Amino acid sequence: MTKRKLVSAAIGLWLSGTTALAGGILTNTNQSIDFLINPARNAAIGLDGVYSNPAGVVFMPQGFHLGINWQIAHQTRTITSTNPLFALGKRNDGSNTKTFEGVADARCVPSVQMAYNTGNWSFQFNFSMPGGGGICEFENGIGSFESAIGMIAHELAPLGAEGYDANVYVRGRQYYFGFQLGAAYKINEHWSVYGGLRALYGDASYKARMTNIQVKMTNPGGEPYYVDFDQFLNSSIADINKKLGQAELAYQMGMYTQEQYMAVKAQADAVLGQLDPLEKYSQGVNLMSIQTGFGVAPIIGVDFRTGAFNFAAKYEFKTRMKMKNHSTLDKATEIEALNKFKDGTEVDEDQPALLSVGAQWSIIPNLRANVGYHHYFDKSAHWYQHAEKKLGGDTNEYLFGAEWDINKKLTIGSGMQFTRYQLTDDYMNDMSFVVSSYSFGLGFKYKITDHIKVKAGYFQTNYEDYDKVTQTNPATGAVIVGDNFTRTNKVFGLGVCKK
Repeated sequence: MTKRKLVSAAIGLWLSGTTALAGGILTNTNQSIDFLINPARNAAIGLDGVYSNPAGVVFMPQGFHLGINWQIAHQTRTITSTNPLFALGKRNDGSNTKTFEGVADARCVPSVQMAYNTGNWSFQFNFSMPGGGGICEFENGIGSFESAIGMIAHELAPLGAEGYDANVYVRGRQYYFGFQLGAAYKINEHWSVYGGLRALYGDASYKARMTNIQVKMTNPGGEPYYVDFDQFLNSSIADINKKLGQAELAYQMGMYTQEQYMAVKAQADAVLGQLDPLEKYSQGVNLMSIQTGFGVAPIIGVDFRTGAFNFAAKYEFKTRMKMKNHSTLDKATEIEALNKFKDGTEVDEDQPALLSVGAQWSIIPNLRANVGYHHYFDKSAHWYQHAEKKLGGDTNEYLFGAEWDINKKLTIGSGMQFTRYQLTDDYMNDMSFVVSSYSFGLGFKYKITDHIKVKAGYFQTNYEDYDKVTQTNPATGAVIVGDNFTRTNKVFGLGVCKK
């Protein structure tokens, strides 16, 4: 892979990242404070059911219901990368291993649920952020960028380069706004059904900068120094052209044979062929891309009540999304990863279909136990360059929880969620990655008056590690090139519900 391709591919890999909060690869399921308190809400009867169990909302009391939720989330994304090229970096103390950390903050994740129950009907509206919802920053760059710069320094070693330094910054922002309208109908005291539509509007932006790129050199006295890459490039090209001119003059004066001159020319052309593609990066990289898109998908649901049990299911159809680019990249390149962000083009970014089922058991009148299951049809979605085909299978989630009405005013609850992705090394890269995890939530609801209830919840996700091994030492098995991926996620939320 050439130096230009390495740098361009690094940009392309980073730009494909996403920022999910809880749920599938591209889907957020934490759309209410009730979810933070007890994520197993698939078969619960409550206003948050406008999202999680819309068919069950019709069994709530008659009249108008309004719920407003506000969440803040803090994530970290940590990649520990191993690459011998890192040892050439000024700030790496000769180490082949380096840790890159990104911080993703969603300072405001709002959602609104409304329902009007009249007779056997429930008319519902939900505003939420079913995808994205934050800003992710890697203030000190990522491994794919640094290894690309390290490869440039490595390839320039014949010209005296011994190392590198650079300032790297990357940032991504994603907000997917969902507007859902639908209605539930109570067939009888046991059964209800739901049908609705969700419109999804995507708004995302991506920035990538590499500045102050420098090349390490050593002066005749043996002391190292760093020279600006642009200066180094221009100086190297000038020296090569000077030597080529001298060789041509020597040939014309009969001091070189044609074979000697052609040998010098061939060597000069080979080196210039390596340097010429780097000229566009001599001033660094400053890339900006803004994407917008729109899609609509149906949602259907069913709820069944009998005795102390309630059962429910919901199916969200795949949302076909194409994100249109408004970018500084106005010409196609030979690097396909970058072409995803060519100005004016549209790329596939579907939100996968989702099947959720659940059950609730009222053990005693004031104590309820919940279980749930989510299946995300990732392999049936369409993503750029069919990234979905690189997955080993669809995503599955398993949810458990309970709520206890301590008295007429106070309810406490807690629950867990286990998320299992079918990941492969081909799918994982240092800015577009997810990791299997387990989460727990807890919180309370307090009834201030007969018509107003406040809620508070905390939700934390604990992620596994994923090791991607790209190259090993055949003799020892030690990792030469590879990455270790993990994340953290903490969410706090407040809400109010009015009957």
